[in-house]
Amino acid sequence: MSPVLSVFRREFAGYFATPLAAVFLVIFLALAGAFTFYLGGFYEAGQADLQAFFRFHPWLYLLLAPAVAMRLWAEERKSGTLELLLTLPLTLWQAVLGKFLAAWAFLGLALALTFPMWLTVAWLGEPDHGVILAGYLGSWLMAGAFLAVGSALSAATRSQVVAFILTVVTCLLLLLAGYPLALDLVRGWAPQAVVDAVAGLSFLTHFQAISRGVLDLRDVAFFLLCIVAWLAATVLVIDMKKAD
Repeated sequence: MSPVLSVFRREFAGYFATPLAAVFLVIFLALAGAFTFYLGGFYEAGQADLQAFFRFHPWLYLLLAPAVAMRLWAEERKSGTLELLLTLPLTLWQAVLGKFLAAWAFLGLALALTFPMWLTVAWLGEPDHGVILAGYLGSWLMAGAFLAVGSALSAATRSQVVAFILTVVTCLLLLLAGYPLALDLVRGWAPQAVVDAVAGLSFLTHFQAISRGVLDLRDVAFFLLCIVAWLAATVLVIDMKKAD
């Protein structure tokens, strides 16, 4: 694990080498607060919970997670540092895992900085802290899935803008996979087994179950398997494009 940790430390420190990390964190916290207290109707609900907070996380990550993921590999390929990275004494899997964990930790830091909202709810009433903790866990797992998708698509192009757009579109499809808008497109030509499989790919469905405090291992396993699958795709894409 030493090479993974080396890549992790290098990448995580790189986020704070410029003011961009601070700008991202401020934007994340500002949007999270605006969505919760203004659009989410936090005070109007009259309940001591963070459902209004977690309700908007999928859409928050839909814009901000691709912004973090787009630079993971596209910038390496564009600047020519990918070849240098691959000459180091580490495997491709270790490089992919180290960079992904750094990005995931960065989003985890952004999520952790929303902790005052939890304190606010605890001060206003008597919330179910287990449900809130499950919501934070589900949010972090979903963020990791978004980043893993972005990692694979970032590896497929030299352009960060293209990687961003591809990631947003792909993640939007994965969010809506379990809803009629997406399922109706499949029902007309596919058997029911395929329709059920597509419905099971919905990030939104699995996250909503966890955020309600139903910590089903199937939902946790879904996000973990999704992360592993997309990271494996990242390794394959990079390996195929070594000669580009």
